[in-house]
Amino acid sequence: MKLDGPAANQVTHTDDGTLRVYDLSTFKVLKAVRGLGSEVSSIVCVKRPSSDLRDAWVACGTQVHLFQMDSPAMVLTLSDALASVEVCSPDGDDVLNEKVSQISLDASKSQLAFCTDNGLVGVLELGSKRVSVMKTKHENVCGCVKFIPDRPRELVSGGYDKALIHFDYAQGSVLSRHGISIPPASGSMSFSPPFILCTALSTTGVIAAGTADGHIWLGRGGMRVPSKGKKTRKWNARSVTSDTLIFSTLLGNVMELRLNHDCKEGEEQVMPIWQQQAKSLAKVNALVVDDKKIVLGGISGDGKGIIEIWGKDYITP
Repeated sequence: MKLDGPAANQVTHTDDGTLRVYDLSTFKVLKAVRGLGSEVSSIVCVKRPSSDLRDAWVACGTQVHLFQMDSPAMVLTLSDALASVEVCSPDGDDVLNEKVSQISLDASKSQLAFCTDNGLVGVLELGSKRVSVMKTKHENVCGCVKFIPDRPRELVSGGYDKALIHFDYAQGSVLSRHGISIPPASGSMSFSPPFILCTALSTTGVIAAGTADGHIWLGRGGMRVPSKGKKTRKWNARSVTSDTLIFSTLLGNVMELRLNHDCKEGEEQVMPIWQQQAKSLAKVNALVVDDKKIVLGGISGDGKGIIEIWGKDYITP
């Protein structure tokens, strides 16, 4: 699920192999892609000059496909794809991960990172369509991959092996690796290990990782202190600024946290700003934030796919 462009169109994908673009001012479908044959696991939108609707890279099965969404046809099919690239073997059990962020675009819009069910991490060079795979893989499902802001050769991935791996993707080599340990037992019992389900990266080098046991892990290993007066920018995916993080639990409890770091003392403070419960969703699968709205995607109590949209004025601290 993505917010697309200044007109605030909403791009959604589903497990029935379809993709839809909605106009959020009218809630009407502007464009659709159908008949992809497999579950759509991830999408990335790319701005093209003189186009109101962005092009979309769509991860589906073992391939990624490029669609030009301002095509005259309202409904597109696989035959309308401008490009289709096999990024992992169709003969094996390795398909693009179905659960979280599987493809990611770099700042130059020339590289597309991907991760797979058997733990591989790779990069597709969009110009040449050349696929390169990292020399080290996760020991289990790799659930998310992101390029690191302001570091043109680096990306980070998170997996069900509870590991964050920091790569130099130009060399295909590991720069660092961090394993997330199981936290001490608290009042409530969790039966899930700390599988890494999602990540977010700030422009100052802070990383947040959401885990299956309900925790958020914060790391400042790559932190850069911004100069005075420098404006903050949002993190990718789980929608963050350089000092705030907005996230949702699986059951739709949405919260914003403020992250304070005392550089002199080395102290960390995490303070809640507001908390609100989703109204129509029984399970939240995706969250997107821009300057004016928060959009949640997931499943209702009767098992139907649903999108819930909040204006920022709806939020009550």
